[in-house]
Amino acid sequence: MAEDLIRYDIVIQDALRGAVRKILSEVGRVGLPGEHHFYIAFDTNAPGVRISSRLHERYPKEMTIVLQHQFWDLTIGEHAFEVGLSFGGIPEKLFVPFSSIKGFFDPSVQFALEFEPGKTAEELPEELVEAAREQERAEAALSAVEEKTSDAKSDKISQVQHKNLQNSDQAEKPESKEDKSGEPGGADVVSLDAFRKKT
Repeated sequence: MAEDLIRYDIVIQDALRGAVRKILSEVGRVGLPGEHHFYIAFDTNAPGVRISSRLHERYPKEMTIVLQHQFWDLTIGEHAFEVGLSFGGIPEKLFVPFSSIKGFFDPSVQFALEFEPGKTAEELPEELVEAAREQERAEAALSAVEEKTSDAKSDKISQVQHKNLQNSDQAEKPESKEDKSGEPGGADVVSLDAFRKKT
């Protein structure tokens, strides 16, 4: 058997990823028609993938997302798509290169595509990969700054609460009365002469 120098397997994989791109572009333009919805599995370690560290800890190798009722800001680019989804009530933004997709399934019509990881002729442009890395670094730096700011605010709130507590303690203490001589005391000073019989 002759060697496949054309690499039909890779050509077909790229064509099918192009089909996924076209399908998502149409959904991004007009929304999901009828009962159609998608399960999209992708490699979370593939070049260019951007997901939060929280999601990456939960899905260290692969994750499957569902595009059905609750997704937003679906943006389709030449090499990747971006979408907003909620995970456990927490909104997340995902950036998924088409080259990272491992499976695409529409259960409403039992349509499925499977992709072999790494089998693509389309490499992500270096500038896209570098931009993704820069964004990850910027997000990590922003997260660190927000954490420090949050800690500083907590410290300041604790100090204010402590000061308010001290002030309220002082306000609750009864003020001492002063006698006419200016010395502190709780009672009036009366001279014994007032009780002596006058002769």
